[in-house]
Formats: sequence, C-alpha cells, structure tokens
Amino acid sequence: MAPAPTESQIAIVKATAPVLKEHGVAITTVFYDNMLRENPDLHNIFSTTSQTSGRQPRALAGAVLGYATYIDDLGKLTHAVQRIAHKHVSLQVTPAQYDIVGKYLIQAIGQVLGDAATPAIVDAWVAAYGALADVFINVEGDMYKANAAHNWVGWRKFTIARKVPESATITSFYLSPVDGLPLPSFLPGQYVSLQVPVPELGYLQSRQYSLSSAPSPDAGFYRISVKKEEAADSADNIPGLISNILHAKYAVGDAVELSHPQGEFFVDPSDASKTGVPAVLISAGVGATPLKAILDSLTTPTGGKPPAVERPVSWIHASRSSAAMPFGDAVRQVCRENGNLRANVFLRNVGAGDEEGVHYEFDETRLDLEKVDAEKDLFLGDARAEYFICGPEGFMVDVREALVKKGVDRERVFLELFATGDVA
Repeated sequence: MAPAPTESQIAIVKATAPVLKEHGVAITTVFYDNMLRENPDLHNIFSTTSQTSGRQPRALAGAVLGYATYIDDLGKLTHAVQRIAHKHVSLQVTPAQYDIVGKYLIQAIGQVLGDAATPAIVDAWVAAYGALADVFINVEGDMYKANAAHNWVGWRKFTIARKVPESATITSFYLSPVDGLPLPSFLPGQYVSLQVPVPELGYLQSRQYSLSSAPSPDAGFYRISVKKEEAADSADNIPGLISNILHAKYAVGDAVELSHPQGEFFVDPSDASKTGVPAVLISAGVGATPLKAILDSLTTPTGGKPPAVERPVSWIHASRSSAAMPFGDAVRQVCRENGNLRANVFLRNVGAGDEEGVHYEFDETRLDLEKVDAEKDLFLGDARAEYFICGPEGFMVDVREALVKKGVDRERVFLELFATGDVA
C-alpha cells in the first residue's frame, strides 16, 4: 500500500488540474510512446487502433484530469473507477503493471512540463498515483477473486462452433470452451474480451464484445455479435482491426481466447426489487448487441420459462436499413410472444420489401423520442423506469439529454460504450 498523499500534496495535485487540461494529451502521448517502446510486451494489452487514432491518450488524459480535479472527493469517480476496473480485469492487467505505468507517467509529466515540473509537483503526483493505483488494485483484486471462484483465471481457449450472419455487416460467433467445462453465468449486458494474434503486428490484440444472448447455464457457449467495421463507420476513419480479421479469416473450428465476462452495464433479471419497473432499451446499429441479451432475459423465449422478475419492456432501435439491422426477425418473434414488450424501429432507408408496422414504425428519420408514445414506450409517468442505451457516443449522449429534458432522472439512464474512454 502506498502512503496516502498529504494535504499539501493533494492541494498541489488539484492546483495542477488546469495544466493537465492544457497539456494532458501531450503528456499521455509521450507516456504511451515511451512505455510501449521500452516494454513491447504491453502491446498485447493496449489497442493499437486506439493508439493510432489518439483515442487512448485522450481517454487517459481525461481520466488523469478527473482524478486531479476530484482527488479530495473520490466518490464522484466511482463509476469511472468501476468501468475502468472491469476493463482492466477483462484484459488481465496485473498489479506489477501499475508500477510500470506509474514510472512512465511521472517521467512523461517531467518530460513535457520541463522546469515547471518542480520536485514538489513530481513528489505530489508520485504519491497521488500510488494511492490511485492501490484503489484499482484492490477493486480489481476482488473481481479476480470472484472469477477464480468460477474456476476461470486468465485467458481461456474457445473454438468457434457457429458463425451466423445477423445482417449485411454483423455476424454472431458462437464460442464453445475447449476444456468442455461449464461456463459461468453473467449479467445480461456484460461483455467478454476476445484475444487473437495479429501476425502482421507481431503481437496479440484484444477487443471487448458484448454477449448478445441471455445467459443459459446449459447452452455450452457464449455468443458475441461482431460488426465488420469499415473506415467510414469509424469516427476516426480507421477500419476495425479485429472485427475485420474475425469476419474474413476466422472460420468454424478456429480458436480464440476469452477472459471472464465483465462490465458494469447490465440488468440483473433476478432482482425482485425491480418487479414491475419498466426497462426501456434504446439502441442504434450494433449497439443492439448488449440490449438483445437484456431483452432475452426479461422476456419469455419460445417454449421457455417466464423471467424470474416481470417487467414491462420497450425496445427502441435505429438502423440505416433492414439489411443493416441485427436481430430484426428475432425481436419481432419476441414481440409476438410477449405481451409485456413494445417495439419501435426507425429506418433511415426503407427497402422495397419493408412493410410499415412489421419491419419499421418510422421511416426516413433518425431515432426521435418525440415520435414514440410518452407513456406506453417511454413510461415517463413512472419515476422508477430505467433506460439502457447503447450505440455511437454522440447518439447516447443525445438520447440521454432528450430523456433528462423530459424529466427523467439522469441516475436512471445507463450508457454502454464500446470504445476506449468513458461517456461525459
């Protein structure tokens, strides 16, 4: 355990927040360059795509700034700590690696700030980083212990049992464990990290993919649904490295590695306190994947048992077209079989075979909450209703703000983000 920073050191860290706001990305860019050059094995952990796009340095700069701002009120960072810790555990980050990160982060602060990085500032940040590292190591240690109780430590080998196209660009991969041992359950909405070698890079790369079907103890597989990300689909104009590899190069029978399911974005379908509490699931594009698992867990599958907890459910989805939309037929089937479910689909481009009221409710438009029923679809009159949103970051923020303007408490709106970083 690192000694806690003193009051004077806390004051120094808070005072450096404006400097970090100005120079934070420069510091974190230097940090990653130095650390990865001198510790090339860490390429196996950090996303090369996020490094290339600059998203990883920007995300770390934001996290460091947040810590400097709230070092004396860490309760405000609880969600950020949980989110980051879950991702670290999914990537198998070890306590020893925190020492490496600390060394190169402090080095980068000195390198970028030069003489402005006085001994007092450096000492304050050494103490502050040590305290923060202990927070993460302790939180992550508890998560690792929980995973070990399921007899799953580290990366576990799986084979691709099935590949099923869900849309023109999204394919579901059914993954079965090579060891044949039972799979632990998970909370609908959570993800796994999938790791594969990338020969042209010479190291491993991992990506997080939501589990896209409800947990089933007897299924013997996990399902992920992966969109082949073209450059045009990315805010950074960079194609998805691993998604393209999986689509083009991995076939039934091929092996990948997974880590234990993680994630703080979920619904607990057995939580009796949520009986009767509406769940509004709002997604765009491939953002439907974690919400499909949640949907399945809150409805009755064909020939299956009813959910442990009855909740009204609303499914609101936006897609460019029917061809691009995943799970369309499956969601329509669930709607036919479950009276507690209402669905609304927004299509930007309606095809010749699309039928209003069957394939879509609203055409030639982006998702617009003004168009759906305030009570039957959004449950605005129920102060308990919860809202789960997944899609591009701008989409999620816009939907959340639209809900808040309609009187929904921000604390009842939950966002999932696939990319590096967090949602403001």
